[in-house]
Amino acid sequence: MKILILGIGNILFGDEGIGAHFAHYIDEKYTFSPSEGNSITIIDGGTLAHLLIPIIVEYDKVILVDCIESEDGKFGDVFFFDFENMPKQINWQGSAHEVETLQTLEMMRTHGDIPSIKIIGVIPTRIESDSTFELSSDIISAVSTMEKVLKNYILELDPKCQISENSEVSIQEIARISFKREMKQNDL
Repeated sequence: MKILILGIGNILFGDEGIGAHFAHYIDEKYTFSPSEGNSITIIDGGTLAHLLIPIIVEYDKVILVDCIESEDGKFGDVFFFDFENMPKQINWQGSAHEVETLQTLEMMRTHGDIPSIKIIGVIPTRIESDSTFELSSDIISAVSTMEKVLKNYILELDPKCQISENSEVSIQEIARISFKREMKQNDL
């Protein structure tokens, strides 16, 4: 089974970049050693939307990380849901990149060429109009929950996967240098 961890977001606009920053953070902090026959790839999908289709279709399971809105949530709340059964209170149209991602997944579903997609969504405190790499305290606090959700789901998919923590890295440190990082796009 091929598993993709796909971070979505515009790193230039504060909390809006959390998905992309989270992909870099996970890549830096953890090593995933899947059991035989399985692989895990981590990609910063940025705001590429439709351009990600050829990548997404190559995977059996996708864990998409992005910011969302919810009628009954508050800043920093983390949601984990299946794309096919998106909760009614979730609004995934807070910024331009989110609309494009939603449209991309809807188009893939229409064509019948979509893997199983789970979404880790977090409600951003701010989506900046001016460039900043600073994340809000609500988003920084949400990262530990996002990590737990991700690790638990990976272990659900591959109970024999070994997950080791490599370093003490903060999401804010990663956010400040995300634009400089290249993802290690290796199947482990």
